[in-house]
Amino acid sequence: MSRPLHALPSSATQARDGLPAPDVADFERLAHVVLSAPSSALGPVLRAQLPGGAGVRWLASAGLSPTTRVAELTPELWLSLYRCWRTTGRVPSGAPGGGGKGGRPATHGHAPGAHAIPRWK
Repeated sequence: MSRPLHALPSSATQARDGLPAPDVADFERLAHVVLSAPSSALGPVLRAQLPGGAGVRWLASAGLSPTTRVAELTPELWLSLYRCWRTTGRVPSGAPGGGGKGGRPATHGHAPGAHAIPRWK
């Protein structure tokens, strides 16, 4: 049996209602991930959802602290977060750097192209 989804707070519902129909499902997915995170502070949640430093940059541009609680987001902030999430793109699956293989980057325990330092006898 699947877990029930969190009910959206009124501020997220207001933001979702202002979006075009094709964007509603993506917005709800983002909102449910943010709301179901173990931490209610935005810093750790956004670090997991936005690639690189995009979460930190969004918080700074919105004038928010990383310790700001999810419940404090206004409809305008939800929309701004959603736009940031969409423009940064989802984190691609596969190896970092666009390798596209997925899984472990190398079977020999080193990064692709790297080799152990030889031991001279």
